[in-house]
Amino acid sequence: MYLLGVDIGSYSAKGVLLDEQGRVVSTATQPHEMRVPAPGWAEHDADQDWWGGFKSVTRQLLERTGVDPRQIATIGCSGIGPCMLPVDAQGQALRPAVLYGIDTRAKTEIIEMTARYGAEHLMHQCGMALTTQAVGPKVAWLARHEPEVFKRTSRILGCPSYLVHRLTGQWVVDHYGAANYAPFYDVEKLAWAPEVIRDTCRPDQLPEARWTTDIAGTLHLAAAEETGLAPGTPVIVGTVDAAAEAASVGVLQPGRLMVMYGTSIFFIQVVPQLHRDARHWSAPYLFPGTWAAMGGVSTGGALTHWFRNEIAQLDDRDSGFAQMLAEGAKSPPGANGLIALPYFSGERTPINDPDARGVLFGLNLRHQRADMYRALMEGVGHATRHNLDMFAEVCPIDGIDAVGGGVLNPLWMQSSVDISNRPQRVRQHTVGAAMGSAFLAGIGVGMMAATDIERINPVERTVSPQASLRERYDHDHRLFLDLYHATRQLMPRVQAEHSR
Repeated sequence: MYLLGVDIGSYSAKGVLLDEQGRVVSTATQPHEMRVPAPGWAEHDADQDWWGGFKSVTRQLLERTGVDPRQIATIGCSGIGPCMLPVDAQGQALRPAVLYGIDTRAKTEIIEMTARYGAEHLMHQCGMALTTQAVGPKVAWLARHEPEVFKRTSRILGCPSYLVHRLTGQWVVDHYGAANYAPFYDVEKLAWAPEVIRDTCRPDQLPEARWTTDIAGTLHLAAAEETGLAPGTPVIVGTVDAAAEAASVGVLQPGRLMVMYGTSIFFIQVVPQLHRDARHWSAPYLFPGTWAAMGGVSTGGALTHWFRNEIAQLDDRDSGFAQMLAEGAKSPPGANGLIALPYFSGERTPINDPDARGVLFGLNLRHQRADMYRALMEGVGHATRHNLDMFAEVCPIDGIDAVGGGVLNPLWMQSSVDISNRPQRVRQHTVGAAMGSAFLAGIGVGMMAATDIERINPVERTVSPQASLRERYDHDHRLFLDLYHATRQLMPRVQAEHSR
């Protein structure tokens, strides 16, 4: 028997087949684009990018392996999030999906909702402050700016919920994902808060909240015909990509922490109990009785895409990235005195500032393209340290596991470790959320236990900090923090002037 896991990322869909021992049988990828139709917006076409990506990687896996679809025991889905997708009664998208915290269009609604309910009340009920990561303000934005779409909306879904509905016809979300619908979810009660929901939408427009590994339903005939899978195959509720990534590297016990190096950067730390702090987000985790503290850097790998396309102007994806990496390695640690704030899409934790913007500070005529690239990577490293220092205050860190495409970028990985002065482990398999989804699906049908992940995906290497760089990077980190505080009042003024 086999386990199928599919994850929808910012720029691609990925799929993996595991056998009953948890071994990776095959993987598949289908690229797609993130659309930025206006400054501060980020969108996907759900039918094309999410459902189309699922179908593509699934058929690739079946064709490459020759696996009989009837031998797939269960399916797990994960995807970028939290996202906001309005759908009609048939589950068809009514507009492009509004993506996670990098989409900052609902800043006004965040301010209004925070004023309406009060920051203290929101922290108590939701376990987090309202930020661009929250779904609720984006629902309010939809109601205000696209009222005709809102009137036709039957359900408001995230990426995993949309896929599960396309597969099974069920409307579900896991508790981890539901918590990101703030302010609509009560973390103490592990339930929706209808009295709050009614201020913005109807309670029946939200999916049923269940645990991640619960069986949501079985594959219906129409979905089987589209995907090539067998009708009747169980499908778990699934979760957001970051939680599936964390599961894939064994971040399941208190103190364990994951850094996901992707288009953006996401952190999950398992904590022994609900921990409320305005600097991070809190949520129930994957299983009953488990909790997570979370954070995010809005722009990580997205900066490498931007730099390749706009600064280096290199067209070929693979050779362009390789050339940038080779150049960046020639610039010394500290990028010859160049400091970057990587806030190209605002910033999430711990500063929660949607108006923050990117800065290259200290430029002179001796700086080269290599210094700029290294400074951007180091800027992401400083933002990573800013979060890790905060998480260490929440709960003592008992090991950091690194996942995502960024672990294949040695400059990014090593500079992040050096700047934070904390070692990070890299596992044998970096398939990430797709593997985590397959593993969670295995738990859902009793084929896997949570402890099996250490056997399935052992540590391959540990990236350790270079002691010789400690003083250099400690100095630069203080400058990084001071630079943000020195420019934070200017950033909204620049945007206000250019938005007229």
